[in-house]
Amino acid sequence: MLLTIDVGNTHTVLGLFDGEDIVEHWRISTDARRTADELAVLLQGLMGMHPLLGDELGDGIDGIAICATVPSVLHELREVTRRYYGDVPAVLVEPGVKTGVPILTDNPKEVGADRIINAVAAVDLYGGPAIVVDFGTATTFDAVSARGEYIGGVIAPGIEISVEALGVRGAQLRKIEVARPRSVIGKNTVEAMQSGIIYGFAGQVDGVVNRMSRELADDPDDVTVIATGGLAPMVLGESSVIDEHEPWLTLIGLRLVYERNVSRM
Repeated sequence: MLLTIDVGNTHTVLGLFDGEDIVEHWRISTDARRTADELAVLLQGLMGMHPLLGDELGDGIDGIAICATVPSVLHELREVTRRYYGDVPAVLVEPGVKTGVPILTDNPKEVGADRIINAVAAVDLYGGPAIVVDFGTATTFDAVSARGEYIGGVIAPGIEISVEALGVRGAQLRKIEVARPRSVIGKNTVEAMQSGIIYGFAGQVDGVVNRMSRELADDPDDVTVIATGGLAPMVLGESSVIDEHEPWLTLIGLRLVYERNVSRM
């Protein structure tokens, strides 16, 4: 089985693949202070619950693929693969790793690994042109050309960042649960904030995607818009431009990149 690990700024998502099928997944908080040994214990606890894996760390794991937006966590995970999975092929997404997607930006090295991996999966699943909207710590919009090239994107504050900012900077506001309110016109402060977040972000997605689509293709209707990320379900029903929802897009991309690189190791 292939273990895939997507380290984001807020959460880390792990997926277990049996061939092309994801058979198990977990979501944990990202903590830059965790050491390699702590991460190994955490992995053992999670995977020990799966019936197809053995009790010992590494039992049943044939390969590992990792991408991380937090350098310190990537460093510790590299140590995890060395110390605890020494006999298992591991692919860490970084410069020099073969993705199959050309990166046509001013400085390809500054593009987040997760954004490149999302583009890889989008090209494989849907082809181009495409836009990936990833609802994470930041809301990112990534454009893929008709030829399968990553050509750039947009970065906006994410839903959770915006909720936190309202609670901290608003004298009479507080942190709220991100949930769909009864109506657009809120009858109380909490509902008014929820409405602003849900419908505000849906409007942002529609506006940004429409502008990107006009730049990306002669016919904007040819562009496939894919949503992913933990908070995507909150906006899906309110956005008019999203064509596909793939919650495991990054993990699928990691599986593809692993397959494209493991034969070279």
